[in-house]
Amino acid sequence: MKFPILKTHGSYNDFILIDEYSTDYGLNDEKRTQLTKALCDRSTTLGADGILFVQKSDQADARMRIFNADGTEPEMCGNGLRCASRYITELLSTQQATVETLKANLPVKQTESLYENIPTFEVLIDPVSFDVSTLPVIHDKSTLINTTIPELSPHLLFTAVSMPNPHIVTIVDEINEQDVQEIGEKANNLKSVFPKGVNVSFVKRIGSQQIFVQTYERGVGITNSCGTAMSASSLITCILHMNDASQDVTVLNNGGMVRCKVNTTADGYTVSLKGNATYVYKGTVTLDFSTLPSFTFEQEETFTAEDQQYKELELYAKKALQQS
Repeated sequence: MKFPILKTHGSYNDFILIDEYSTDYGLNDEKRTQLTKALCDRSTTLGADGILFVQKSDQADARMRIFNADGTEPEMCGNGLRCASRYITELLSTQQATVETLKANLPVKQTESLYENIPTFEVLIDPVSFDVSTLPVIHDKSTLINTTIPELSPHLLFTAVSMPNPHIVTIVDEINEQDVQEIGEKANNLKSVFPKGVNVSFVKRIGSQQIFVQTYERGVGITNSCGTAMSASSLITCILHMNDASQDVTVLNNGGMVRCKVNTTADGYTVSLKGNATYVYKGTVTLDFSTLPSFTFEQEETFTAEDQQYKELELYAKKALQQS
């Protein structure tokens, strides 16, 4: 079979987008899993953190499903939702839409540029819960707010929150990538505490309303950024009175920068996530499911100007981090 793909990224958290809205390729979840494992392998001509499947919805303007590189389907992906939102709004010739995700129908919209000429989208991260059963985390407390998890680390303090995918966040003075890797791997092998795995983020405050976040993503490993992790980190720094929830929190990461706004609701919190949705290239994949993981890819268009413009944002973010 042949089908077109679009390579896209949000803060260099990169995805392959497959449009099942316009064309039914007859995929079932077994085939989506096989496809994801094959195309996301970075030793191939493609490689990505996951695949975004854009589909029709009977309850929203469109549906987004995200499969991680290991073939698993997480509850949510903030960076992926921004990328899917751009594609969906362009497909439907609108500037805002409602997108069905695994846990909720979420409003998305094109918004003012985060940086010069950067396609920028705002998406709502919801539902949010601090109840450990929603992650789940096996613990004797119903919530974990700035608390040790002895099985994971006797020294680090973690806050657990579902966005609605599971996150634990620790605030540190300095971030060591090896520590992020080791704690992330340990947490995701610790099924007695995190039976479904967990995203692990280390957060450093770098200035007023500014933080730096590095995340070990469940099902992927360390990524350049994670949208729901940056949203969770912004929320938690506001709850811990490190940042002001009435103002945007600027989040720097190894992939650039986003802005998060914590919203207080009758039920608790939501987070508005604003960041880039950049196209990298598009082309055609040819494969036979009986011979996967083998496939061929023919690149047809490269979005060079967009890529260069985002590199300028990345440089700006790195300079801001160095000056902090």
